[in-house]
Amino acid sequence: MKNKKYLLLDLDGTLTDPKEGIHGCIRYALNKLDLPLDPNVNIDWTIGPPLKNSFKILLNTTDDTLAERALVYYRERFSTVGLFENQIYPTVQATLQTLVERGYNLYLATAKPQIYAQQILTHFNIAQYFRFAYGSELNGDRTNKAELIAYILEKEGISAQDAVMVGDRKYDIIGAHANHMPAIAVTYGYGSAAERAEYVPDDTIDCFSALLTHFNAL
Repeated sequence: MKNKKYLLLDLDGTLTDPKEGIHGCIRYALNKLDLPLDPNVNIDWTIGPPLKNSFKILLNTTDDTLAERALVYYRERFSTVGLFENQIYPTVQATLQTLVERGYNLYLATAKPQIYAQQILTHFNIAQYFRFAYGSELNGDRTNKAELIAYILEKEGISAQDAVMVGDRKYDIIGAHANHMPAIAVTYGYGSAAERAEYVPDDTIDCFSALLTHFNAL
């Protein structure tokens, strides 16, 4: 890991805990469809994967139109309220600052729409540490993590051998390995131990600041 110059960082479950906002907006969307969720149903698994697919699972449907309607309602609340119902994890800001001071190039790599991701970074005063914040498009393009990572590497002219992906879910590990890049999994997010055992990250960390033991000054 010590020869890596470029760090691709996930957002939800890695830099911030978005649970309150995501859960609130999912429930809002399903209420608008008159298909409310049981308040006791655990929907933590919806944090990480593309939301349209999550809505299909929640609605038990293959109907793209219905899932799109749910997504529209979700964004109705998320774009003004939900994205700020969010908490930055301890040590994130200080760790990002130190990594930049040590010479590393940081890029956000999130399946969340880029327009929202940028607002969240700005809200938590960490946007300045990133060379660029990459996310998906509102039309669904680049919600697949492997495609997003490939896009970042191409746009930035980065060799996969010089980069590492840091995230909490299997999608981060799968996406990194699909691009022949190592993945570091954070254990405090929304990926389970079973998920990590199945998809096998190259390393794990229990708090974000532990990245500093991996990456000394260049």
